[in-house]
Amino acid sequence: MAAQALAVNGAKVYIVGRTESKLRVAADVHGHNIKGEIIPLLGDVADKDDIKRLARDVETKEEALHILINNAGIYSASQQPTGNDAFQARENLFEPANATFEDWTNVYRTNAASHYFVTTAFLPLLARGSSPKHPGYQSCVINISSINGLIRTSLNHFASNAAKAATIHVTKMLATEIARMKLHIRVNSIAPGVFPSEITTGTPSSNGKSTLDEESWPAVKEISSGRVGRNMDMGSAIMFVACCQYLNGVILPVDGGYLVEHGTL
Repeated sequence: MAAQALAVNGAKVYIVGRTESKLRVAADVHGHNIKGEIIPLLGDVADKDDIKRLARDVETKEEALHILINNAGIYSASQQPTGNDAFQARENLFEPANATFEDWTNVYRTNAASHYFVTTAFLPLLARGSSPKHPGYQSCVINISSINGLIRTSLNHFASNAAKAATIHVTKMLATEIARMKLHIRVNSIAPGVFPSEITTGTPSSNGKSTLDEESWPAVKEISSGRVGRNMDMGSAIMFVACCQYLNGVILPVDGGYLVEHGTL
């Protein structure tokens, strides 16, 4: 959604992923007959050496980077916070074979640490995007987090919800410290609610776009807008955060009113 929104408005967009076939499909399906272009780059943003290689690769192609979007995210294993007593609660939360330190580590590596390492690796390119050649413009980083990092309930995914909260705090810390270093780079986060994705649908998409049957999705009745998010909703949020030069250190929920019902931390 983010790559398409930027590309149709004229941006040259590099998309990064570990699966070349998925990247090619996204570029082929959404990269034609538009003002900009979508260029696939194979890479693993959960690997520091590969991040360094990606930064060098982009530096050979571009003199500056104006927008960086960190969109990597995975779900953790599910544990059910249920039980009639403390022993049943322990059985459901501590004892399951999928409740492991490795699961928590993997989720934090992708959902939080990758945002930090990718952002800091690309700081020189981002700084050049805010050069005098572009008066009045500051480059920006947009970290895609989730409303799951803002709510109090686990939704049966303790590790990934905690990691999304970490993504949000990493965003705030980076915005603060980068500003203190006098680097003209804005850092914000978009926290989506329920949007069609491989995570929410549970199935991979064949054309780079997931679809979600609203009638079968139980959370829809808890959203004041009465529906799941659409391409236009996310696209307009991306364009706003990318273009608004007076926005820094902000977490922007795009959730159709889910937080109106459930509140935040």
